[in-house]
Formats: sequence, C-alpha cells, structure tokens
Amino acid sequence: MAEENISKAKKQRIKMQEQKPEERIKNFFEVPLGYTEEEAINEAKRCLQCKEPKCIQGCPVNINIKEFIYKISKKDFKGAIDTIKKDNSLPAVCGRVCPQEEQCEAACIMQKTKNPINIGSLERFAADYEAKTGKVEIPVIGKKLDKVGNPIRVAIIGSGPSGLTCAGDLAKIGYETVIYEALHLPGGVLIYGIPEFRLPKNIVKREVEYLKKLGVKFEFNSVIGKTYTIDDLFNMGFKAVFIGVGAGTPIFLGIPGENLKGVYSANEFLTRLNAMKAFLFPEYDTPVKVGEKVAVIGAGNVAMDAARWARRLKGVKEVHIIYRRSEAEMPARIEEIKRAKEEGIIFNLLTNPVEIIGNEQGWVKAIKCIKMELGEPDSSGRRKPIPMPGSEFIIDVDTVIPALGTKANKLLTSDVKNLKLNKWGYIEVDENYMTSIPGVFAGGDITTGSATVIAAMGAGRRAAKAIDEYIKKL
Repeated sequence: MAEENISKAKKQRIKMQEQKPEERIKNFFEVPLGYTEEEAINEAKRCLQCKEPKCIQGCPVNINIKEFIYKISKKDFKGAIDTIKKDNSLPAVCGRVCPQEEQCEAACIMQKTKNPINIGSLERFAADYEAKTGKVEIPVIGKKLDKVGNPIRVAIIGSGPSGLTCAGDLAKIGYETVIYEALHLPGGVLIYGIPEFRLPKNIVKREVEYLKKLGVKFEFNSVIGKTYTIDDLFNMGFKAVFIGVGAGTPIFLGIPGENLKGVYSANEFLTRLNAMKAFLFPEYDTPVKVGEKVAVIGAGNVAMDAARWARRLKGVKEVHIIYRRSEAEMPARIEEIKRAKEEGIIFNLLTNPVEIIGNEQGWVKAIKCIKMELGEPDSSGRRKPIPMPGSEFIIDVDTVIPALGTKANKLLTSDVKNLKLNKWGYIEVDENYMTSIPGVFAGGDITTGSATVIAAMGAGRRAAKAIDEYIKKL
C-alpha cells in the first residue's frame, strides 16, 4: 500500500483543457472545457483515500470528498453525484467558481508535493455527467406538518448562494420553502454578477430547476421591506425567515472625477452586461457604452471578471488592471489572474488612482495615478502601500470601473425594526445564525461582508440546520 501511495503521489495532476486565449477573447463560452471520462477517472485514481481526509474539513459545506472521488475512480459517476448532493445542492456551480485551492485542495495531503487532487474539476465532472445523462433523481421527502396538518413554511429572502442553499437543505428535510427575490430571475450574483465564460447561465438554471423539483418555490419581483415586511411574512404563516440578500452596495474610491460619464462600479457593469445579455452578442447588441480603453481598479475576482468581460466587448482595444499592491497580494484566484494575463489584460501594479480626468463633455478621458511602494504589513496582514512623492503619471482611458468590494444594502435592514446591525451595517447573528429578532436568521455577505460563493453556501447550510432546531422547539 505504501508503494502504491508513493506511486500515486508522483503522478502529475491532470489539468482541465481550456480554450486558447486568442479564441476565447472573441466569444463568451466557458474557458475550461471539462474533463473527459478517462481524465476524470485517472485524476480520481490519484487520490490516496486517506483514513482521516482533511479535504472534507476544508470544505465549507463538508462534502464527502473522499467518497465521491472513490466512486469516480470506479466509474460510478451516478454514485459520485448522489454523494455530493447529500451535502451540496449546487455542485455544478461549486465545481466552477469555488476557490478550491484555498479550501479543500489546500487541505489535501498531496498539497505537500504541490500536486493536490483536482477536486473542483472532479465535482464539475460529476455534476455535468448527471446533466448529460438527463437522469436527475429527486429524493422522496416526507413533508413536515404542524399540529393541524398544514405544511410548515419557511421564507427565504434572496436567491443568491446562501438563500438557494438554505432553501434546498430545508426542502430536503420536509419544509415548504418560499424564496422571495427582488429581481426577475433566481441566482443573485450567480446570474447577475459572474460572467458567462466563467459560469454559464444554463448551469445556474439547471441547479435552480433541481431545487424546484425538491419543492422550493420562488416569488420574483418581491422586495422585502417594500412588497412585504418581515412582519407580513410571519402573518402569512411562515414559522421562520432567513435573510440572504448579500451585500450589493458598491464601494468607490472617493477621488475627484468619480461622477464623470464612463465610470461604472463593477457591480453595475457586470449586472448590466448580464441582464442585457451581452454574452449573446450580436444576437443582443447590449446598450452599455464602453470605449476603446478600459481601466479596472482592484485585483479581486470581481475585478478580473470585469476586465476579462471588457476585453471581449466590441470596440475595446486595451484593458488595464490598476492595483496598489504587488501581484503577491492580489486577492483574486491564481487561475483568474493567469487567464487575464493570457487574454492580454495590462497589469499596472503598485499603482493607485488619485483622479479621474474628464473632457469638456463630462466623459472620462484619462486617469491620474501615483506609484506606490510596500511598507510594513497592515491590519489585513498584507504590506501597506505607500505613495511615492512626485511619481504621478497619466493613463489615457475612456472607461473606469472601480472593483473595490461591496457593503451592506440598507434597503431591507433600514426598514426592519429591532434588527441589530454592526458598525459596518451588516446584520449581527449569533452562533446559530439567529438575528436579534426571534425566528429571523441571516447568513452570507449580509452578515460578513463580501466573501466567496461557497462561504455563503456554507452559511446557508448551517442556518438551515439551526432553523430546523428552532422550529422543533416551537
């Protein structure tokens, strides 16, 4: 056995094939192409099947990674997806956008050889295999009823990752769940934020259809705080409420010129392009005005999404990433940075904007920046960027997209009496995701600030368990 494990450890990780950069900048199809059956089986066979698999501990939703990978290695693809779906109702999403390199793969024992199992790609393979066969099995669920025989209902506010996960987990144990969504399609950031080439819309729709088959119901164009209040939901018979509205208010630079025409927050830019179906160009000629030279401020995943989408838009000749630290401090996934470079994005590092310059008509014509150097680590643990006096310079651009993160949207929280918020405006919750209002729970970005899809899903899953325990005690 020891010799076999040494042999497995020496085998190289099988990388997923991708579209070539010169081809993909001309389309909106997925960049990674997915594993073939043979590739998936061979990658799964590399797994050491540890007695105490730390990869499971590294997963925010605690998928039984060891078991599903073993089943793939034995060509039991149906068994693999069934194993995943016990803990995760959105496997095709997670396999594409979760930062596995920081979570499950970081905990993989093979990380010692810098050659961890490609867990994300295997999860994607299992989910896509199920979709390809068209055989999606729905578990038989016994409905939870109250003392007079009526279904016990839970309201979910927001259909992003945390809301979808919470609703799905509650539906699996028999609750009637209704998701109230402010917009006209379910998915939140999965539909309106992440670009088509990273997470196709049909993948999100597929996952939502599975939730519907579990019994999850959706009410669209429903703004809680306006259409209904939290009190209205309880009066409608819901026994508990989960708030998963995310943190959708963009953060800006606070420099002169941010009100010029041609400045979009990354949220607005991505939402417009997704909602207006720019990924279906030329079938949909989206009316989002973008010039020839684009500057994206920031270096997180959203910044990479905005820059890579801008690179694909008609008429755009040059896209810059402007970031005040070095590449080592970039918060974006390594693979997203790599793909951006391959696609010709220009990286202006150790550079900080100080002014956006406009023309006589009020449109952006340039951005003034200053060079930075790194000092001692700050509260984030990263070295603090310090301006270098006299190093100002100009970059000619006609579109500027700040991608600096988001903060809590006050639309819901400001209208809910007795809902305790922290100093940043996020909802405070206890260890069971309960807010200051009995029966009202919350999770995801509205409680933590901007985080990952899988972190929000983990919060939704844990909140579902807490809601179940709460309702049992009523």
